[in-house]
Order: sequence, then C-alpha cells, then structure tokens
Amino acid sequence: MLELLTDPQAWIAFATLTALELVLGIDNIIFISILVDKLPPDQRVLARRLGLFMAMFMRIGLLLVLSWIVGLVAPLFSVFGQEISGRDLILIAGGLFLLWKSVGEIHQSLEGEEGHASSAVGATFTAVILQIMVIDLVFSLDSIITAVGMVDEIAVMIAAVVVSVGLMMLFAGAIGRFVSAHPSIKMLALSFLVVVGVVLIAEGFDHHVPKGYIYFAMAFSLGVEMLNIRLRKRAARPVHLHTEYTREDGR
Repeated sequence: MLELLTDPQAWIAFATLTALELVLGIDNIIFISILVDKLPPDQRVLARRLGLFMAMFMRIGLLLVLSWIVGLVAPLFSVFGQEISGRDLILIAGGLFLLWKSVGEIHQSLEGEEGHASSAVGATFTAVILQIMVIDLVFSLDSIITAVGMVDEIAVMIAAVVVSVGLMMLFAGAIGRFVSAHPSIKMLALSFLVVVGVVLIAEGFDHHVPKGYIYFAMAFSLGVEMLNIRLRKRAARPVHLHTEYTREDGR
C-alpha cells in the first residue's frame, strides 16, 4: 500500500480513473434525479443518497469479483451468427429498461398534469429504489469494465470509485434541483437517456459507439439550452420592470 502512495504512476491512474468515473456517472446522476423527483420532497434526499451509495457498493463489489466479470465476456450462445455473452445480456436488458423508463417519462411529461398525477400515484420509495438498483447494475458493469482495462491495482480502482461517488453526492442535489426546476432541461436529459439506452443495446450486440461523441453532443445541447434559459429570463425582465413602473405611476 505504501508503494502505491509513493508511486507517481498510481496517482496518475487514480486521477484519470476518478475523472472517467465522474463522466460515466453523469447518466446515472440524471437517471436518479429524474426518478427521485417523483417522490415527496422529504424523501428525495434520502433516495438520492441511497441510490448513489448503492452505486458505490455495487461497483466495489464487482471489483472484488473480477474473475466473474472476466467470465461474463465468454459467449453463451449465438443469434444469427452473433455471439452473445453474459455482459451482452446485461447491457441489452439495461438498455431496454432505460428506453422503457425514459420514453415513459417523456410520455408522462407530454400528458401534463394528468401524467404527473398518475406517475405520482405509482411512485413509491421502494419502487424508485428498486429501479435505481437495476440501472446501477448496468452502469456499474460498464464502469468497472472500463476501469479494469485502465488500471491493474484493485486498491486504486476502489479509491477512484469512492472519491468519484463522493463528488457525485456533493453535486447530485444541485443537479437534481436544477433538472426539476427546468422542464426543458429535464426533457433534454430524458432524450439523452434514450440515446444512452440505444448505445447500451448496440454495445450488447458488439457495435461499439464512442461515448465521447455522445457526451460532446449532450454538452453542446446543454450549452445551447442554457443560453436559451438565460435569453428567456433576460427577455422577461424588461416586461416585469415596465409593469412595476406602470403600477407606481398609476397609469
């Protein structure tokens, strides 16, 4: 352990892996934020923390059973000449689940008050936690496979996972409140999760899609929407000032 603390290569690997875990955890934070938004306000913080804690323990648990992770890559059967492994099945099932949830959330948002009312009735604390656990498994598997390919030392991997989840907990509340307060951002996040679901299914069928392209497109779309939000606030400000001035003037 002391050798790792004094090894510059270990620190570089730790910093790189922590940054990568944060990037890979963005979609997890968005999914958790959208799910906990369906709960009463007094339960959201607890659900968010539980979701991220489960993600951390699930990733650490998977790191401790690396032999099982390696075994998941072995083909189980073939479909139309395409070999399917245990990892592929998990990715395909996770992608389908993410598509189902994201499209369902978009549909409920478009229905307006009726959609929100029906979703609020069906959302219980236990149901939300179970859904978070399902998607945590998929995102954790993807994250750990990436970590195994980058770093050899399990201690470095575990440290990077703990630090990255700690940072996610620090910012998850602010991200969740921001997504909840801006419907256009929530719709953009749901659209992003639809794309992630499609990518997971493609990965399950061994069609690799570079995630850098997806994250760049998401960052660009988010940047444009932030400009739109700022523009709408700026456009609404003069109207408000004019109304106040008219009231004081009595005309």
